[in-house]
Amino acid sequence: MAGFFAKLFGGFSQIDDDFYEELFEMLVLGDVGARTADDIVEKLKEQVKENHIKNPDDCKEFLKRNMKEKMLVPDGGFDFEKERSVIFIIGVNGVGKTTTIGKLASMFKKEGKRVLLAAADTFRAAATEQLREWADRAGVEMVGGKEGQDPSSVLFDAIASAKAKTVDVLLVDTAGRLHNKKNLMDELEKMNRLINSYYPLVHRENLVVLDGTTGQNALNQAREFSQVTKLTGFVMTKMDGTAKGGIAVAIQSELGIPVKYIGTGEKIDDIKRFDADEYVEGLFS
Repeated sequence: MAGFFAKLFGGFSQIDDDFYEELFEMLVLGDVGARTADDIVEKLKEQVKENHIKNPDDCKEFLKRNMKEKMLVPDGGFDFEKERSVIFIIGVNGVGKTTTIGKLASMFKKEGKRVLLAAADTFRAAATEQLREWADRAGVEMVGGKEGQDPSSVLFDAIASAKAKTVDVLLVDTAGRLHNKKNLMDELEKMNRLINSYYPLVHRENLVVLDGTTGQNALNQAREFSQVTKLTGFVMTKMDGTAKGGIAVAIQSELGIPVKYIGTGEKIDDIKRFDADEYVEGLFS
């Protein structure tokens, strides 16, 4: 991500149509998306006109501010970390869903929380075994089931265990069957009803995991999953493997879903809470 806009501000001595065109193209190439890029450019044009700005460098702070505003996590966006919580982790295979669960489990445990994993992706072969490996690495307990088992029965056992052991965070792995949205929707609704009945006062969070290297495909996945369940945030993985990363701006701008965490590598500690200031400043540094 670093230095993404250096070429733009180093290559123009005045603000004109060519400057705006280059900015738009750069945003689109950076996976911000045409609609969001157009919003950003049009707002910048208004600010340049209102403030009588002539030099490109003088509009840089306005551009930064506009992008940060689109990326801010709403007030209370991390309240679930301070309360007893059930966090559904949603996403298609291959985006780093299981890895993300392991990283979050490790992060929460190091912060003094008691963490439990629920292996409720019983649709995919070996999903439970993979999650157990991450549970062992993070040093947390896991409740699992057998392949083909009803995911809600796994969750039921996990809730019973979480209540008995006064768990702070219950992380639930779910199946990512976007090709059959109705099955997935029914499955998630059933699990939500289960929580309402047996764990009613717990804080709920639905996080979709997206691969930062897949560009507009990540936006499409977020849109599809948002039609299946109410998403409260997303985790962007593989942010170390892309010089773009603007797709995070597009998802929050177009769908209203904030980034909560970003994965920056393969190690168990390579995850952090999203910081809009740090993210945008990195694009300009």
